[in-house]
Amino acid sequence: METSLPILSLSAAAIAGAAAAFPKIQARLALSRAKHRSLTGHSKMSKMVARLVPHYEFDIDKFFAVDGAPREIAMQRQDGFFRLAGLYAQRYAKGRQMTAEAAQHISDLQFTESYRVPFQFSRLVREHLNTSSFVQSSSGVTVTDVDGNVSYDLTGSYGVNIFGNDFYKECIAEGEKRAHALGPVLGPYHPVIIDNVKRLCAISGLDEVSFHMSGTEAVMQAVRLARYHTRRTHLVRFAGSYHGWWGDVQPGVGNPVSPHETYTLADMSEKTLHVLRTRRDIACVLVNPLQALHPNSNAPGDSALVDSSRSGRYDRAAYAEWLKKLREVCTERGIVLIFDEVFVGFRIAAGGAQEYFGVRADMVTYGKSLAGGLPIGVVCGRKDLMRRFRDDKPADICFARGTFNSHPYVMTAMDEFLSRLASPNFRSVYNGLDETWNARAKQLNDRLTAAELPVRVSNLSSIWMVHYTEPSRYNWMLQYYLRAEGLALSWVGTGRLIFGLNTSDADFTEVADRFVAAGEKMKRDGWWWQKPGVTNKDIKRQILKEMLARKFGR
Repeated sequence: METSLPILSLSAAAIAGAAAAFPKIQARLALSRAKHRSLTGHSKMSKMVARLVPHYEFDIDKFFAVDGAPREIAMQRQDGFFRLAGLYAQRYAKGRQMTAEAAQHISDLQFTESYRVPFQFSRLVREHLNTSSFVQSSSGVTVTDVDGNVSYDLTGSYGVNIFGNDFYKECIAEGEKRAHALGPVLGPYHPVIIDNVKRLCAISGLDEVSFHMSGTEAVMQAVRLARYHTRRTHLVRFAGSYHGWWGDVQPGVGNPVSPHETYTLADMSEKTLHVLRTRRDIACVLVNPLQALHPNSNAPGDSALVDSSRSGRYDRAAYAEWLKKLREVCTERGIVLIFDEVFVGFRIAAGGAQEYFGVRADMVTYGKSLAGGLPIGVVCGRKDLMRRFRDDKPADICFARGTFNSHPYVMTAMDEFLSRLASPNFRSVYNGLDETWNARAKQLNDRLTAAELPVRVSNLSSIWMVHYTEPSRYNWMLQYYLRAEGLALSWVGTGRLIFGLNTSDADFTEVADRFVAAGEKMKRDGWWWQKPGVTNKDIKRQILKEMLARKFGR
């Protein structure tokens, strides 16, 4: 009996310990299940995989036949490639020279030039199809480069250009006149800020505003305030979403240090709602409404276009229903719901995504277009969430400042923007907006189908992405044919086409004509030849074999 008591005590302790640990194990399993079942949802794993990917590149012989194309197809592709190269050399002579010179000292340019296409193809593309990074003027829906080439602008200035470049030129010019008397005096406010704040509160339906220098900074401050007021540590972001380049919202590839206070969960998932209902450490949930176009997928770019699995599946009703569920859970659990409208704000509705989807957030961040074409970041929030200090604890503060916050020229250009936005005549631009752009997407898709081209477009209003219907390793070549037809693209290529709302029916018809012509020429040059029965899975297996062969020297 004497020896059994310690054993019983140990057994009881073990059972008690297991019982105490069980809820934590359950919570951890629930968190794991709520992550998206891909590298997009597992940031640590994605970084590990990225480190394992070896560098290799195709020489000129393999470049045109890596998919097993017969010799005649490979030669067809090669002829088309160098035909384009000759056109580019002639058309962009001055711009290419300036780009090469600038790239020696601009690290951003070195990155974008290297990551336009999958890395295996990058060297030959950079040598022969390098483009100009310099433009000298804009007019209507076109831009003119330093060689005098006029192209339809589908870059959207990374989302800034909603209403057309001429509109923003006017905002900046009129704003400059009004700010000139004060100049770049920083610290005190230009009087115009009072009107800006009133309008922003009315648009957002929230109580207070803070100004910042970029969308990234605005999101940083919104998350910081949410943590400060909830006294919780973690933020939730959704797999594939982009909220700027700062550490906590970029936990995977691209960030050298992995944050420990970020949960990357699956978008539009009941398992995610369960995690939000049961955990006690979540301060806020970040929503980028642009993800409605491609939930749980990274922002599309041609540098990652290794096969044809990229897709868009926008469903406005389904995404609105998801946001309503998210709103209910966040309210129930005291979690701050933050809409990051830096990209979509004022593009899809005058009241932004809140108006468009019919859901109110606790905090909203704006940027891009809001300052009439000048750099800006804005946080709008409930009064209790925007306060940066505690009355009962004077040393407990939530600090945020910036030298150029509320810059006079930015504030006056913003007032020009918001004044135009408030005009009933101007607001008519939003009438039937979805119907217009959905019809245009259908129009182009019908033409692509009729031409038997393996290309389709998906859209969230005027924000478009291109995807491909047949497995191929060469889809990224389409961007170069599009540029040759006079369509200006950003460095991510066909991953994101952004139209200005000033695009007329005649303008769009011209863009569609050029788009179809580019596809037909690419098809003529043999880039969409494929082995019978090949699948995207087959392509991924082939790439894995190439990597293993390179890794182990075979």
